[in-house]
Amino acid sequence: MSYKTLLVCLNSEAEAKRLIPVACQLANQFDAHLIGLYSIQNLEIYASISMQLSSDALAQLQSNQQATALEIKKLFDHHTHHQSFVSEWRQIETSTAATGERLAEQARCADLVIMSQLDPEHNHPGPAAIMRRVIEHSGRPVLVVPLFGTFDTIGKRTLIGWSGTRESARAVHDAIPLMLESINTQVFWVIGADTEQDDLMEHTGHETARCLNRHGITASVSHRARGDAPVGDELLNEASDSGADLIVTGAYGHSRLYDLVIGATTSHLLKYMTTPVLFSA
Repeated sequence: MSYKTLLVCLNSEAEAKRLIPVACQLANQFDAHLIGLYSIQNLEIYASISMQLSSDALAQLQSNQQATALEIKKLFDHHTHHQSFVSEWRQIETSTAATGERLAEQARCADLVIMSQLDPEHNHPGPAAIMRRVIEHSGRPVLVVPLFGTFDTIGKRTLIGWSGTRESARAVHDAIPLMLESINTQVFWVIGADTEQDDLMEHTGHETARCLNRHGITASVSHRARGDAPVGDELLNEASDSGADLIVTGAYGHSRLYDLVIGATTSHLLKYMTTPVLFSA
């Protein structure tokens, strides 16, 4: 089991400068085919917009995106030109509203998707909706890289955020290729006030560790009692205390109840992460 097709989603030069080295690092590690993807978003024209934007302004927007695509491709080519793995550049055009689905379609044909944490300074809801669409609807694991920091290793020390759900189970198995090279893997959960649920987490957490051990992954188990902090903070605190260089967790939820819990934790991690996080939904 390995990752043989990696897809890195590139939206800006700053993002490309951070993501491409990480993508190359993983492509080398797995001898994988690396695809660099940039999407040009065609602005939908509504009456209110057309009254404010001239045809020249619309043309300039398109021109700016084409120029950005060219610069990102140069960065991609620069980093991949002398690598031993195969690399491929892709550029797609899509409407702004459909961008998330078009990226999800591309992602479905990859083993692992690499994206960037969103810049909190940009309050526009579009990028967040696009990322959620890819994580929730691509059917593939998505590795989100934090905005700040350098990541020379990913998966040498792995923290699994276990919730006993289908999403967390899927995340664990999606991350096996990375954990096969881990020197430390930890199955971690947060204890609440529900004794029956806590007993289930205890049982399934240990069973998950045993399952990983059969793959040759030495996994330990641990938990914390939930305090006043959100579950996402408990997970981030444990990652910091254990020196984890990767968090693995389920994303959002496929039932209304679990989406309230897992969805809130996903949003918290996406906002405050300091360590790469592999999400599966």
